[in-house]
Amino acid sequence: MPLHKGAGGGAREEEREARMLSLNPFYGPANPVSGMTSAPPTHRLPDGPLPPSTAYGLVHDELMLDGNSRLNLATFVTTWMEPEAGVLMAECRDKNMIDKDEYPRTAELERRCVAMLADLWNVPDPAAAVGCSTTGSSEACMLAGLALKRRWTQRNADRYPATARPNLVMGINVQVCWDKFCTFWEVEPRLVPMEGDRFHLDPQAAADLCDENTIGVVAVLGSTFDGSYEPVAEICAALDDLQERTGLDIPVHVDGASGAMVAPFVDEDLVWDFRLPRVSSINTSGHKYGLVYPGVGWALWRSAAELPEELIFRVNYLGGDMPTFALNFSRPGAQVVAQYYTFVRLGREGYRAVQQASRDVARRLANRFEALDDFQLLTRGDELPVFAVTTGPGVENFDVFDVSRRLREHGWLVPAYTFPANREDLSVLRVVCRNGFSSDLAELLMEDLDRLLPELRRQPYPLSKDTAAATAFHH
Repeated sequence: MPLHKGAGGGAREEEREARMLSLNPFYGPANPVSGMTSAPPTHRLPDGPLPPSTAYGLVHDELMLDGNSRLNLATFVTTWMEPEAGVLMAECRDKNMIDKDEYPRTAELERRCVAMLADLWNVPDPAAAVGCSTTGSSEACMLAGLALKRRWTQRNADRYPATARPNLVMGINVQVCWDKFCTFWEVEPRLVPMEGDRFHLDPQAAADLCDENTIGVVAVLGSTFDGSYEPVAEICAALDDLQERTGLDIPVHVDGASGAMVAPFVDEDLVWDFRLPRVSSINTSGHKYGLVYPGVGWALWRSAAELPEELIFRVNYLGGDMPTFALNFSRPGAQVVAQYYTFVRLGREGYRAVQQASRDVARRLANRFEALDDFQLLTRGDELPVFAVTTGPGVENFDVFDVSRRLREHGWLVPAYTFPANREDLSVLRVVCRNGFSSDLAELLMEDLDRLLPELRRQPYPLSKDTAAATAFHH
């Protein structure tokens, strides 16, 4: 989560508090005479309570300045669900997911979701699979990384921590949660950089970075940077060859934050999951292409052997015997219920239809960008329903940061950012097509782009050069 500094600006706060509230008797308190006549403080608790309608109006009005989530093409997170799902979530928003003894049916729905994912991801023995819900893929990745590190520690008890430092091999394109994992749990990140037109992990380069201190290799099924799948099967094959040559047995974790809920339905012939013996664990975000509002994720292991017993904690002070493996303790059960609703509501054919529709929209939109001489595609939306585009080689008057800025004026949130090493020279726009981003909305996006391009072409040079340096996911 972002860090927030204290209020500061005391004079500014006093000026704000001195302003009269722009509320009239039709909009403000039921009794305007006894109601508030000045704005409440914003960086300290008010002296007394407000009428509910007034408090609601103040917060509601300020939130109107947020962007429209449906027009946010930066986020992978679900921004639309059926009304029935919203009703279910409201009905159980007060249920604590950790209180499994008090809410046994909610716990049962979580168990069913794990079983459904184990079946979807082809666990050889579904009865042996273990898993849990999380607040999202970041927590799920942390748990998977902890299991990898603990298994490595057990194998190297005679060397660790005195003479050995564990490392984790992955592409430089991994999501920031993996950087956090390595920092928090003192694991050396070994990052394979991008090279030329390869924007994700290279199998042989990954194997070459492995040694006796490698706890695992992370393969990403759906890169955040461009939507492409990493070649999980080829990575496993390179590690198989490494084991034959050196005896090193390196497990693979598949970060399927997005792709693990896309590939099983529209890429059925792609082998990336527990069908590969070297895949030890998989995570996904239920709140991305799992089609649930934030925040729910899932982590699954091939069997209990991949999840060391000492990482599982049992407590009885909530009633019953409650095994738990999570970074968080209390968290809402509503999203887990919504995940189960979506699973039983859609089934395999429903998910296939939804994900195929998103991919179709992404492909058509990518083709529309490609038809413009101003842009060239890096990916086409034919893996994740996501594509990345940069400006064409002859474009000198504007850059992707200008396009992002101008689209924002029309309400569209399209991120512009630079790629990491060794392609810091490459700046792109990325468009995420999710459930709810329809062909009609895609057409409206292109209409707005067509309207602003003539103005961008008349610029003397990219205006972003007059501002601070471009940063990742700037819009």
